[in-house]
Amino acid sequence: MAVLSRADNSALGRWWWTVDRWTLFSIITLIFFGYVLVLAASPAVAERIHQSRDVFILKQVLFLAASAFVVVGVSLLSPRSVRRLALAGCAIALALTFLTLFHGVEIKGARRWIHLPGMQIQPSEFLKPCFAVVSAWLLTDAQRGTRFPGTLVAFGIFGVIAMLLKSQPDIGMLSVVTVVFFAQLFIRGLNMVLVGVGAAGILGAAVGAYAVFPHVRSRVTRFIHPEQGDHYQVDMALQAFGNGGLLGRGPGEGRVKDLLPDAHADFVYAVAGEEFGLVVCLLILCVFAFIVLRGLLRLVGEHEEFVILAASGLIAGFGLQAFVNMASSLHLIPTKGMTLPFISYGGSSALSVALGMGMLLALTRRRTHGDPS
Repeated sequence: MAVLSRADNSALGRWWWTVDRWTLFSIITLIFFGYVLVLAASPAVAERIHQSRDVFILKQVLFLAASAFVVVGVSLLSPRSVRRLALAGCAIALALTFLTLFHGVEIKGARRWIHLPGMQIQPSEFLKPCFAVVSAWLLTDAQRGTRFPGTLVAFGIFGVIAMLLKSQPDIGMLSVVTVVFFAQLFIRGLNMVLVGVGAAGILGAAVGAYAVFPHVRSRVTRFIHPEQGDHYQVDMALQAFGNGGLLGRGPGEGRVKDLLPDAHADFVYAVAGEEFGLVVCLLILCVFAFIVLRGLLRLVGEHEEFVILAASGLIAGFGLQAFVNMASSLHLIPTKGMTLPFISYGGSSALSVALGMGMLLALTRRRTHGDPS
């Protein structure tokens, strides 16, 4: 890449000088941390379930390599091509998510996965980036005054997604999609009265989830009343952060990965804290924060409403997912099984986040007059 000159008019040359290289390098940094932490956390988990020590490592190496190619490949697209990809992706993800209700693999009482040779895929993961772009396109089209009822269609698709995710159930994913959609409506210029109504609706839905779903009620109750219920995973995670101190116990020297069933996934941040310490945890946090802030800064001066809404939705979903994972590990919010982007083990998560970040890079590329829209 370094040999590409500004005079290079090839597709690759134009991409290199227009893409946000700081965000690209930050994404590569997260993928590097993903490699390091899957090496640290997954062998003990694999042995505990009587699998080969390398089974998770080999799979995640392939997932992260594919994710890197997805990020770069999608970032080469024009905004119009991003819209088309998101429309196709949203339609396929919706169909497969519906299929999970009848033919999905049930894990811990939820039907969210479809079994494929060598892996299980969670189709709803791909709804997050694809719906963010599709809803931005529909809301923008409605703003232009066309006869197509874009806003109503966007709400209709959101309603279908909400019903599917509630039926699985996957309340965490539904919460992320809801916040992203609401954020896009707010940025679009939602009336403040409707903002209040929407906030009240989200609060009411949260109360309803607490009343209807036992696992939600259990997690919230244990968070509010620490003396009640089982706190084993959170207690072990907090102990791991304490054991790690400033610089950590050293690679491979952690103990939490031997004790937590989800040490390679939901609680991988605790593994990082124990083995690499506060310094590396803060570095990971700063990389996530940098990507979010850098993405928002790239939108300053942007005049294309579709780009603003789509990129904002992608950034909100990415940042919220990272926050939920890290905050859950630190017991700042009730526990929620949500992966840390590019770092936790999981093929569906890694590829869907890569798709979203590739779309973000594509939408925020610097374009001159005459470039494809």
